[in-house]
Amino acid sequence: MAKYTSLSAKKTALLIIDVQRALFTRHDPVFNDWQVVETINALVTRAHLFGVRVVYIQHENNSFLEKGSDGWQFHPNIKPKASDLIIHKNQGNAFLGTTLQSDLEARGIKHLLITGLVTQGCVRATSLGGLEKDYDVFLVQGAHSNYSKDAESVIKKKEAELQEAGVHLVTPEQLDFS
Repeated sequence: MAKYTSLSAKKTALLIIDVQRALFTRHDPVFNDWQVVETINALVTRAHLFGVRVVYIQHENNSFLEKGSDGWQFHPNIKPKASDLIIHKNQGNAFLGTTLQSDLEARGIKHLLITGLVTQGCVRATSLGGLEKDYDVFLVQGAHSNYSKDAESVIKKKEAELQEAGVHLVTPEQLDFS
């Protein structure tokens, strides 16, 4: 892994996937829940400072993530700005059935920073979807998680699988914007 990963701020988007209230109230808690939220918020602050496009993705379904319900809302510490994009989706891959692709294309985005929930679900699907669309995809370690009983091993396994598929693994400290 490179010591630093320097990305053009104007060609980079930070995706925050499904950091919604109901996912934090499951039987098994989100692994490293507060650290993940704090890491995402620190990345959002840096992204805003450098002019990186910030995209919040919100999943909806007919059960615990029903649109408009309390569980569907963002985690209370996740607070999009009016200038951020919010994408609503009903499939794992945030590119399917949404305007995500057209927004990124209109802005000339080439690099995606992936964060959020859950690692083996929507984070994985959107990462692979980004690769299929020819984006340079970076999964930010410590900024994604899940609520599995074996969360830590699931994260490591999925990070390795995604890396094998072509996703770059980076820590927040390795990211530099120009």
